[in-house]
Amino acid sequence: LSLIHSRSFNNARQVSAFVGLIPRIQESGQWKGRSRLSKQGPSRIRAKLYMASVVCVQWNPDIKAQYERLLANGKSKMQALGAAMRKLVQICFGVVKHQSEYRPQVPV
Repeated sequence: LSLIHSRSFNNARQVSAFVGLIPRIQESGQWKGRSRLSKQGPSRIRAKLYMASVVCVQWNPDIKAQYERLLANGKSKMQALGAAMRKLVQICFGVVKHQSEYRPQVPV
C-alpha cells in the first residue's frame, strides 16, 4: 500500500504494470508463444503479492470466485494465481484512492 501511496498512479493498470503483472506476449512471424507475466517490476513486491494471493484465494470471496471461475474455464493454477495477484493490486489501489475500507462484491 505504501508503494501505491508514495507514487502518483492514475489507475490500477499502471500499478499492475509497474509491479510486472501485465501479460507479455511472445510471438514472431512464424509462431505464437504463450503470454506470461512481464516481471519488469520489483521482484520482492511480486513475491509478497504471490503469497498474499495464495491466502486471498482461500479467504477473500471476490478473489476466490475469480480464481474458481478461471480454473473452471481451463486456466492453470498459476495463471489463475497471476490473475488473483492483479485483482489484489486493483483492490489495494481502490482502497488507497477512495480512502475507504474494502467491501467484497460477492456475497459471503
